[in-house]
Amino acid sequence: MNRKKSVLGRGLRSILRNPDTDITTKSEEKNNVVGNISTIKISEISTNPFQPRTEFDQEKLEELAHSIETLGIIQPITVRKLGNDKYQLISGERRFRASKMAGESEIPAFIRIANDQQMLEMALVENIQRSNLNPIEVALSYHRLMTECKLTQEQCSERVGKKRSTVANFLRLLKLPEEIQSALKEEKISMGHARALINVKDIQSQISLCNDTISNAHSVRILEQMVRTFAKTGYKQTSKTPKNNNKIPTTLPFSSQQAIHTLSRNLDKEITVKRNNKGKGKIVISFNSDEDFKNLMDKLNKS
Repeated sequence: MNRKKSVLGRGLRSILRNPDTDITTKSEEKNNVVGNISTIKISEISTNPFQPRTEFDQEKLEELAHSIETLGIIQPITVRKLGNDKYQLISGERRFRASKMAGESEIPAFIRIANDQQMLEMALVENIQRSNLNPIEVALSYHRLMTECKLTQEQCSERVGKKRSTVANFLRLLKLPEEIQSALKEEKISMGHARALINVKDIQSQISLCNDTISNAHSVRILEQMVRTFAKTGYKQTSKTPKNNNKIPTTLPFSSQQAIHTLSRNLDKEITVKRNNKGKGKIVISFNSDEDFKNLMDKLNKS
């Protein structure tokens, strides 16, 4: 039977499983047996400056704090020693924050020896494997690992135990406009949607396709079809981005979306489509003045 591949990179395994990096084992009685835990004061711990996660769900932190009040810390955090009674968090920031919320004064911890590069590597892997960073946070973490630690994509993939293609795909997300990155972070679109939009060279077309995808709840497959159709000619948004993101409009078939987009381009007008769950709907074409309306009608009569 094949052994399951470890998610940790080789560099991290050497840190996390090496007695030479574990200060908590340095005692005559324990004789370098990895796994011993120290209890240290929370007030003596500073947060990890290399932490890739920028947002923490407040509700989930409160749930974890309640669990800690009831059961205590089940899994110790990991820190590095900076000096006398000074420590810096390597991994376990959610547990650290929740313990403070629960009013704890001390916390169980592994104390490691780690340099800045190892700190960043461990924080990155701990978050990717356990806390589900959003794709942009993952991409930024890979970018930091490469720039701050001067690693190639190949070296980066080895450190975190991922394929090079996986690292490359995440890094490509950083080329997307800020509006699309925000939509991805807020889960309005998926990683698949974002990867499809990367293939569109025109920034405004990317944003328009993204907005219509959100407004019409396009699947990745439909968006990929739209990208293939309009990547070279450009794309103009045909619907308004919904103010209430939890309310997703009924989606038109792709062929109808193509027809509306073509009409919008021919008329050089914004077209809004509204449709209910029974298939009924209406098309709204905007105009700016009486003369603009007359010109619009002339174009419609000629078509």
